[in-house]
Amino acid sequence: MSEIVQANDSTFEKEVLQADRPVLVDFWAEWCGPCKMIAPFLEEIAGEMGDRIKVVKVNIDESPLTPTKYGVRGIPTLMIFDRGELKATKVGALPKAKLKQWIEETLAEAA
Repeated sequence: MSEIVQANDSTFEKEVLQADRPVLVDFWAEWCGPCKMIAPFLEEIAGEMGDRIKVVKVNIDESPLTPTKYGVRGIPTLMIFDRGELKATKVGALPKAKLKQWIEETLAEAA
């Protein structure tokens, strides 16, 4: 069972771009209602799919450089990276089933 990893501007490259498997990045903030809504889904996905995908959270208030670099305009913004390359982006809260479907489709395309 995998846990969610917290990353920031200084650890993003190590945790995400140099990861040994695909990474789902959640750009979020403490004040964001939809971010809080999907947080339990991301915890469950990390537990269920942790062998196939790493889940990383980046707080945009504490780490403003990384979201700016990747053009994050609204949150939650979810991005999937594989071998340092951005593969897919979703903006907004989704039900867990839709999140898993999007992750599965992206992993299948990246394979």
